[in-house]
Amino acid sequence: MKAIISDVHGCFNTLKKLVKKVRKKYPKISLYSVGDLIDRGKFGYEVIEYVISKKIKFVPGNHELMFYHFMKNPFSDMGRNWIYNGYETTIMSYNGHYDKFDKHLKLIEETPMYYNLDDCFISHAGISAGFKNDIINNGKLDVPALDKIVKDNLLSEGSIVWTRNKLVNLGKLQVVGHTRQKEVKYDEKSNTLYIDTSAYSDNKLTAVIIDKNKMIDSISEPTDEKDLMD
Repeated sequence: MKAIISDVHGCFNTLKKLVKKVRKKYPKISLYSVGDLIDRGKFGYEVIEYVISKKIKFVPGNHELMFYHFMKNPFSDMGRNWIYNGYETTIMSYNGHYDKFDKHLKLIEETPMYYNLDDCFISHAGISAGFKNDIINNGKLDVPALDKIVKDNLLSEGSIVWTRNKLVNLGKLQVVGHTRQKEVKYDEKSNTLYIDTSAYSDNKLTAVIIDKNKMIDSISEPTDEKDLMD
């Protein structure tokens, strides 16, 4: 059984309240996140520190990767994209904490792009149906082939952090963020759960409880106004 948290986008106060709710109902459950911890909301630095302190496992979203590449090479394609995608709030949140840049960048670099668990498959945007013939062999997921696809296509519109295409049915439940919804949405054909309930747009942050490839519960917290820009 796993609890998987939707795109946080700097909504630190909302995240704390949600985790408290989850822990009250499921005290020993493992916590995961579909990424996009930073940008847009006010507290990107605080969210990453909290995720570290609470041992929440996450996959990098496109916002973490843009942040990482900007800091390593601001003229790279991924780095330049950060300028147009809500970077200002993240930069401001590190005011007085610049000594943590290296630690946080190393964490992003070392974090896996997906978790292929018994209970589900977790990634930021999901695996595009366009890759089906490359990664599904005899009805089963070819993990080495998937790893190559993920690595070789990271900058493409169909990548594991950018795609908004239809997703491939992996033979297990995919849990993804990235594509905003008002409510958690299930797509039966691809067996995918879309959980980004748009916290930074003043909706809510959500955690889905997954057991044996099924959602058995959903816990939400309305966005705390302190997390949003005035």
